[in-house]
Amino acid sequence: MQEQKTKIQNFTDLDAWKAGHALAVSVYQLTKKFPKDELFGITNQMRRAAVSVTSNIAEGFSRSFPKEKTQFYSIAKGSLTELESQMLISRDVGLISAREFSDVEQQIRQTNKLLTGLLRYTRTLHEKTV
Repeated sequence: MQEQKTKIQNFTDLDAWKAGHALAVSVYQLTKKFPKDELFGITNQMRRAAVSVTSNIAEGFSRSFPKEKTQFYSIAKGSLTELESQMLISRDVGLISAREFSDVEQQIRQTNKLLTGLLRYTRTLHEKTV
């Protein structure tokens, strides 16, 4: 029996968005335990980067042209890399444990993999329209 593909009708149907959303939820849960004096420092930065991933995927999805979509998906990828850097800092200054870092790093890698696939697909569409 052949598996039937579900048509993607909304940004929430994208696997990259789903993974990014789960990552953002994890980041919010993780940063809840950060010291209050970090609220406007790394806590805010990490949360903004995590939210930026899904926000840019959503905005890219709503764009009409592949070139525009690629631009927003690329920004999402940049935010993901920013979050990864902030996770490293959080680990290295003792805000999170090696285990917590590892768990979120795994989510970052999975989201990156899916986002890379989405970008590759969208770039292919762009090449067909040029």
